[in-house]
Amino acid sequence: MSTLAQKFRTRRAAIRRARAIDRALATCTSQTMRDEILTIASRHH
Repeated sequence: MSTLAQKFRTRRAAIRRARAIDRALATCTSQTMRDEILTIASRHH
């Protein structure tokens, strides 16, 4: 796979992950769950 295609896929996956995290945080009602989401998100940053 070309380097350009790999960079594009990696960037696209990061954007998708960021949007999913934003959606999860927006719908989260408890502070504990919000902390868990942020902990999981920090592992993929």
